[in-house]
Amino acid sequence: MPFANIILDKHELIGTLTLNRPEKLNAMTPALIAEFAEALTQIEKDPEIKVLIVRGAGRAFSTGYDLTGGWGDDAPRPFTIDDDQRFLQRYIEHWLRLRDLPKPVISMVHGYCLAGATQLCVSTDIIFVADDAQIGFPSIPAGAGYVSAFWNWMVGPHRTKYLAFLPGSRISGKEAEAMGFATRAFPSANLEQETYDYARRVARVPAQKLRLEKTAINRAMDLRGFRTAVMAGAEFDAIFHFGPGNEEIRKVQKERGLRGAIQWYENK
Repeated sequence: MPFANIILDKHELIGTLTLNRPEKLNAMTPALIAEFAEALTQIEKDPEIKVLIVRGAGRAFSTGYDLTGGWGDDAPRPFTIDDDQRFLQRYIEHWLRLRDLPKPVISMVHGYCLAGATQLCVSTDIIFVADDAQIGFPSIPAGAGYVSAFWNWMVGPHRTKYLAFLPGSRISGKEAEAMGFATRAFPSANLEQETYDYARRVARVPAQKLRLEKTAINRAMDLRGFRTAVMAGAEFDAIFHFGPGNEEIRKVQKERGLRGAIQWYENK
């Protein structure tokens, strides 16, 4: 059955999973993430896919979670802090499932890669970016610890704080490579060719070798606390959502709308 929000295809042992909401810069909705999860099930079982590339259609990789609705805003009340934490953990578990896929996964990033989309990237094995890509944090301070828990493992605590403290922080693809977030940065015109050339070379390696290498490296990270740390991000985010900081944000957003709130924080 075809998907509505993603495209999955394969060629020469390489699968390509494309986020396909280009008119919304591939902002991720619950429906898109559900289809993404269904695609992962297919990919894991498919022997004709040895390497997976995740990319975005149109002008951007993804601007992160679509904040215009559809995230349980109409759920029965009361919606408690415990409900919120469980809700957030489900999405972290989704990204950890991508990380645990027993096949190499490459993010191919162009345009914007923001907020929740960076969680997706950190959960892949290789991050190739266009050197002029814009990579960064949410545009309004609508959460705390949820995204930064992923970044900390890539760029370290001081750089993560430097970016996370300011809503709308951005770095270029070239800067992302220098900081350690991106594996490699390429001129935007060469990004696709470089990504697929690398994937074709990896696809010649025995599948067991790839699976065992990935598992060994991920396990070493988990022994250092990666999985525990990113799951804890849901706790901090839920606390913020029920605190005075979020009340301030809701007030600004109600008065100005989402776009107006973003502009207001950018100009503060």
